[in-house]
Amino acid sequence: MPLDPRDTLPDVRDGLTRVERIILHTLHQLEQQQGGRAVPTAMLYGYVVEHVNLRPDEFQDILARLVGRRVP
Repeated sequence: MPLDPRDTLPDVRDGLTRVERIILHTLHQLEQQQGGRAVPTAMLYGYVVEHVNLRPDEFQDILARLVGRRVP
């Protein structure tokens, strides 16, 4: 099931898409639950797909863009 086109449009306030915002919000919640420790990517993906339908490669691309690293 493809993403809704509205999920990929950047918000005018900060340039984040809905999917990016969900990933960052979920990451923040999980970091708080973990006591400030790092959150494994697989765990983050598991929680994110509860909110939005993403393939693992789509998730990895978005995550790489958010952290500023490109995976070859």
